[in-house]
Amino acid sequence: MSSSLEAINRDLGNNPQALIEWALTQGERPICTTNFRPFEAVILHMVTQVRPDMPIVWMDSGYNTEATYQFADTVIKQLGLNIVSFVPRRTRAHREALEGPMPGIDDPRHAAFTQEVKIEPFERALNEMRPDIWFTALRAEDTPERARMQPVSRNGDGLVKVAPLLHWSAKDMYQYLEARGLPNNFDYFDPTKVEEKRECGLHLQH
Repeated sequence: MSSSLEAINRDLGNNPQALIEWALTQGERPICTTNFRPFEAVILHMVTQVRPDMPIVWMDSGYNTEATYQFADTVIKQLGLNIVSFVPRRTRAHREALEGPMPGIDDPRHAAFTQEVKIEPFERALNEMRPDIWFTALRAEDTPERARMQPVSRNGDGLVKVAPLLHWSAKDMYQYLEARGLPNNFDYFDPTKVEEKRECGLHLQH
């Protein structure tokens, strides 16, 4: 990591709003990804307070709970989100008709399933939208891998990845939502992770 990013992480890493404002001066094609999981309205509110027309990229696997789809619709309307959806090339019905239900994480087919329903749609989003700044709601509490990340990093392609909430706790997130009358969603399931503390691979690859 360059010395400039080290300085930004040191000086702004615990100030989400300042970090967002700084990041938006570093590129011309920012995006924010979302999966409408618990506390997701925090990052969506924060980025759109600074850039209301920010493209909000949703990789919809087709395996979300009914509550997650309802939550997504509520947040999209409440915040006026500029939502851009990327879905797998096959619908869930098509895939299951040929291959059956979602494979478990111990099934050797699970890696291919993850690639199809999450990684490929995300890589397609990157190829089509060509972002230079990527906002994500990653938090250090989520997984051991994320606890080792920095709020700002740059990948080999030059994409600047910004996790303004990396150091926030669940309590911080809850208080932000409550103070602003924002909704939440706890009926969430990620078929590519299954277990709460397991990585799907997307953030490890990008």
